[in-house]
Amino acid sequence: MFFALLAVASIVAGAIASVAGFGIGTMLTPVFALQVDMQLAVAAVAIPHLVATSLRLWMMRAHVDGRLVRTFGVMSAAGGLAGALLQQRLRGPGLVMVFGGLLVFAGVTGLTGVMERVRLGRTAAWIAGLLSGIFGGLVGNQGGIRSAALLGFDVRPAAFVASATAAALMVDLARMPVYLVLESDRLASVAGSIALASVGGVAGTIGGERVLRRIPPPIFKKLVSALVLGVGIYMLFRADPSPTAQ
Repeated sequence: MFFALLAVASIVAGAIASVAGFGIGTMLTPVFALQVDMQLAVAAVAIPHLVATSLRLWMMRAHVDGRLVRTFGVMSAAGGLAGALLQQRLRGPGLVMVFGGLLVFAGVTGLTGVMERVRLGRTAAWIAGLLSGIFGGLVGNQGGIRSAALLGFDVRPAAFVASATAAALMVDLARMPVYLVLESDRLASVAGSIALASVGGVAGTIGGERVLRRIPPPIFKKLVSALVLGVGIYMLFRADPSPTAQ
């Protein structure tokens, strides 16, 4: 049953990521956490995330916005590395709640149209990239806050997803060595699950990219905002220490 759930979730996650620029970590981390602790789940999901993200970037390489990658992407990678290193020391429900609250705020402002009036410059891009990378490294889910930050840039859907993907890959390459060093022995014990999730993510990525071409820019931004809001609500629920949230 677990492997069936993992296969379906990885295909859906790959498809969503091809449309919104994020989603693999969001969907697969809770699935892996059904069998392993959260720390190992974060490290394990990083591998299929890297595989699917690399494929998505190759498929969309012509749409990458070089300016965003050189500013937002570089700082996201630096922040991701810092967050991964800090993960062993800074953990707990308070951190996850702050992360979830930021995503809820970003999702609501996106759906209400407030983000339409926000335009981030070069300096803001550096700051937004750094913060999204740090939070991602800490809680293992940088996609939502990265996409929330990128909503402040005036780019078309294909450029949005391609640039978010390039930034995600840079973060993966920065944090992966840390995860491999810290969790190498335990990762071997879930190699089969990682391989299955990687294959499913690739399949979903190929199918989802075709859907992206048919989404008009205004609807695309609302879709991404709704997904960001959903991730934020999920993170808040996950951080709730009450018995009903366990």
